[in-house]
Amino acid sequence: MVTYKDAGVDVERGYEAVRRMKQHVATTFDENVLGGLGSFGGFYSIENAVAEKPVLVAGTDGVGTKLKLAFLMDRHDTVGIDCVAMCVNDVVCQGAKPLLFLDYIATGYLDPQKVERIVAGVAEGCRQAGCALIGGETAEMPDFYPAGEYDLAGFTVGLVDRDKSISGERVAEGDVLVGIASSGVHSNGYSLVRRLVLTEDRDINAPVEVFGGKSWGETLLTPTKIYVKSALAACGAADVHGIAHITGGGFIENIPRILPEGRSAYIDLGAWPVLPVFTELQRLGGLADRQMYNTFNMGIGMVFAAAPQEADALIASLTASGEAAYRIGVVGRTGADGERLVLR
Repeated sequence: MVTYKDAGVDVERGYEAVRRMKQHVATTFDENVLGGLGSFGGFYSIENAVAEKPVLVAGTDGVGTKLKLAFLMDRHDTVGIDCVAMCVNDVVCQGAKPLLFLDYIATGYLDPQKVERIVAGVAEGCRQAGCALIGGETAEMPDFYPAGEYDLAGFTVGLVDRDKSISGERVAEGDVLVGIASSGVHSNGYSLVRRLVLTEDRDINAPVEVFGGKSWGETLLTPTKIYVKSALAACGAADVHGIAHITGGGFIENIPRILPEGRSAYIDLGAWPVLPVFTELQRLGGLADRQMYNTFNMGIGMVFAAAPQEADALIASLTASGEAAYRIGVVGRTGADGERLVLR
């Protein structure tokens, strides 16, 4: 007789993984979470939501090939933060407060200790974002993933009052663009990063002077910054017309997503400090500025558009929340060349 375990799936390891993760998950619960883990669905009450016209805003994302660095470094406690960040930072761009989060972990061989470290990171991300981790899925899929590897994805749902939602449709010519600092490469561009950094002659564990003594591995695994609390506070302090999360596609793809037709973003290079990790990546690859700004966040993780008279209040709020905020450009008319983002 051939058992499920003989086929590569050990349900006992799955049970142990759930037992290990419960303590971390529980730290994210608030009074709106009904029940705990174990049901077929997670319950979250919105009866106390403060919104006259409540609208749900959903988002999903993963960590991408940054996971390859986690495998190489055998460090699994930070990628969960990345997973949460990539989802909640998107949702908050609509002015929505993330309420709940779900994760999905798939692997060829389920290691309960490793899964616990991953979920501990997800729980930390949820605490930073102020949302509840109410469920997820851990799938053991033999022969589907290389040994020691896994995939990680997340899903979030937020809530906003329709009259306070942010779509970018009010962004206007003359609006000021305010950027807030990123914590590093975040979770985008790692296929290129790995191509540039993971060479036979480079020890990614060795200290690098320009990184303040941190190694390439440590620097590249720095978790994505979660902007939820500071962004929501800023939306309460100033009239924000649009918010762009600088993810895959960098400045050139993401900022135009909040611009009406006929309007372009004019970005002032030098208006903020570019992090050393980007300078080093550019040097290693001999990359042109435009390629860098079309791939990476270049030290700016989120961009706000607001009328000039709102800029001081916006920056003051972001600074009070602990963010490094910079005026990085303006919104203007699109030129004859049709470029929606101009580096100047």
